[in-house]
Amino acid sequence: MTSTHSARTTTRTLRTPHADLAVDVHGPLPAPDGRPPLLLVGAPMDASGFATLVSLLPDRTVVTHDPRGLGRSTRSDGRDDHTPEQYVEDLWAVVQAVGGGPVDVFASSGGAVTALELLRRRPGVVGTLVAHEPPVLSVLPDAERAFAAERAVQEVYHARGWGHGMAAFIALTSWSGELTDEFAARPLPDPRAFGLPAGDDGTRTDPLLSGTSNAVTAYCPDVEAVRSSGARVVVAVGRESLGFLTGRTSQALAQQLGVEPVVFPGGHSGFMGGEFGQTGEPEEFADRLRAVLAG
Repeated sequence: MTSTHSARTTTRTLRTPHADLAVDVHGPLPAPDGRPPLLLVGAPMDASGFATLVSLLPDRTVVTHDPRGLGRSTRSDGRDDHTPEQYVEDLWAVVQAVGGGPVDVFASSGGAVTALELLRRRPGVVGTLVAHEPPVLSVLPDAERAFAAERAVQEVYHARGWGHGMAAFIALTSWSGELTDEFAARPLPDPRAFGLPAGDDGTRTDPLLSGTSNAVTAYCPDVEAVRSSGARVVVAVGRESLGFLTGRTSQALAQQLGVEPVVFPGGHSGFMGGEFGQTGEPEEFADRLRAVLAG
């Protein structure tokens, strides 16, 4: 690995057979208090989305990384899709680079899917996993409608560009309750209503909208493997997400695992402090995360 240093952070380039991964270690390794590193994992978000949360956890050695093909991490596997299997290879490489475990993990959105797959593949490595709003559409009672709605968003994106695709995505994720005929019949929203551009720049590579991340939302958690992994698994759901798409997937997953979901401040981006133009309740979120990790 090559590395650069700042006051508290060491940024490393971790070379793997399929990618060069940007890895940030915030704090000393090993930690002086003996606690394991805390890995913050996202997808398709890169590590920059965790900047505020990292700053609010100065008592822990925190590790972040950009999954392959995202942010600063380049890929050499000749592919343009994004799958849990790829992401977990990257995450396991990071775990090995920071000592091989045990680690604690806070994982959000597609990152929570990655972390669930890590439990299946590497039992005994994770002490506590806080899985924040994994978008596992497969666990929903209306899964077929959810997948159809996802495909419809992608069709809008490919036909009309990023602003229209993102507006359709927002309409999907802000629908309360099961997806009904009424939802399917709704007119397409105007992106300008969300402050999004109505023009089309011609690009079709967004990992959230293009369909290249469909394997993430289609992921079927291996409930028995998660239960037998040795990890304490906490399924986290944002207070503002209750009843909406990723709030519903979180609650359904928790039910399958036989645990009570833990409510966190904010919504899907509750830990953000302005990253990507999204501001949640980061101070309260960090306090809640610290308490949950303490058990």
